[in-house]
Amino acid sequence: MYLPQIDDERTTLCNYLDVQLDAIRASAYGLDDEQARRTPLRSALSISGIVKHIVYCMKQSLSGAGHHEHDQPFEAFAASFTPTPEETLDVLLGVFDDVRAQYTQMCREGDVETELPVGPMPWFGMDEARPAKLRYLYVHHVEEFARHAGHADIIREELDGATAGELLAAVEGWPANDYITPWRS
Repeated sequence: MYLPQIDDERTTLCNYLDVQLDAIRASAYGLDDEQARRTPLRSALSISGIVKHIVYCMKQSLSGAGHHEHDQPFEAFAASFTPTPEETLDVLLGVFDDVRAQYTQMCREGDVETELPVGPMPWFGMDEARPAKLRYLYVHHVEEFARHAGHADIIREELDGATAGELLAAVEGWPANDYITPWRS
């Protein structure tokens, strides 16, 4: 959790990104591969699919910032929500952790005034990448990651009743208090 404090703009944005990435990572805590692939709601989203999609998003940003080892064809977007049989939860979490380390480093070292290409986003009528400041990308990712962390919360509650606070407490090793008890599966 990023508690109130006085930080510069980049640090504040990066800390909020970390909080959302922590929540997405924690949503998989204690699940096996079969559970993580379940789609218990009316959508096709699963915990594994959300983890895979967030990896896609982080790689797109790294690629746009010049880390071309993360270049992906745009067509990879459609496949980014559904893990292949080889993409087990353990594999996805390993990739998530590796890409997150690079993404976080890029964010923590980035100048919010730097311009980079963002998009395309054809679902919003934007068929070509557009230049934006790194600040835009940080805020967009806070929004994107928070949306999917919320999806993961709902999916996880449907799977076994675990809530985000309980999962984070378990992952982070927080002691129980009057409000949250760490999740035990």
